[in-house]
Amino acid sequence: MTNADFQPVSGFDLPRYAGIPTFMRLPCLQPGDALYKEVEIGLIGVPWDGGTSNRPGARHGPRQLRDLSTMIRAEHPTSGVRPFEVANCADLGDVSPNPSDLMESLNRTVAFYERIRDDGIIPLTAGGDHLVSYPILKALAAERPLGMIHFDAHTDLYDGYFGGTSYNHGTPFRRAIEDGYLDGSRVVQIGLRGTRYDLDDIEFGKKHGVTMIMIEELMDRGPADVMAQAREVVGGKETYVTFDIDFIDPAFAPGTGTPEIGGPDTLTAQRLVRELTAVNLVGADLVEVSPPFDQSGNTAWVGVSIMFELLCVMVQSLKK
Repeated sequence: MTNADFQPVSGFDLPRYAGIPTFMRLPCLQPGDALYKEVEIGLIGVPWDGGTSNRPGARHGPRQLRDLSTMIRAEHPTSGVRPFEVANCADLGDVSPNPSDLMESLNRTVAFYERIRDDGIIPLTAGGDHLVSYPILKALAAERPLGMIHFDAHTDLYDGYFGGTSYNHGTPFRRAIEDGYLDGSRVVQIGLRGTRYDLDDIEFGKKHGVTMIMIEELMDRGPADVMAQAREVVGGKETYVTFDIDFIDPAFAPGTGTPEIGGPDTLTAQRLVRELTAVNLVGADLVEVSPPFDQSGNTAWVGVSIMFELLCVMVQSLKK
């Protein structure tokens, strides 16, 4: 049983539209707070989209995700997992980026997650564009490369845009493999689709042993079969999970910078994440929610619902 101080505020005690919106209505803690040392899973925002190549706006994602997360309740509807009773979870605030300096923002993010790592906290992150995964991986994989299960319409394995921009939301996992933070042979990418510039990203992935599952294969085989393969690829070693909201069809999640039609619905996405229970998880993120492209908030609601799914499998991994 977790410390009672880590329980989220119930909608029975305070209306969901009232109070300060933290992730899932959890306590917001900082280093130095009395309860901080008891945190096991930290929910963190990285409000930054300096890696966006076309339609910005994901910098506003964490704030809207926090707001919509007040709708999350205490128990998973199918597994019965009550994550806030299994692990001490808290909102640990945001990384503070420098909106005018990409490299400094990356360095600030690395430093933030190095502290999280050293404090023994497993991070669940809300982005931000997909480049935010790179500094998180850099911090978490300082001593050994990680495996990764990657839900996305895009590989994010390109070398660079516009004549050599090495760090943007299309390049994070190429950089992470090159720099030794990811073991390409233990990386699985699921749901890939959409028009392409060329085959450079695909060829890089194949060269480094990345398992790439296109959307047609996913839909033909189904979530259970595909995730059985994903679990086999990553094995029992430490693994990171990254979920780009554009993995889901824009009919269900239009608020993102690079939408691709032909994706799965929200239930399929939930079923895929629920198959992560046997994976040795060291962290996860949900990225690319861009509120300017969906002011209704529905995309953020989809996003934070996936974050809750991730949290439920993370707490099970933590307690094994």
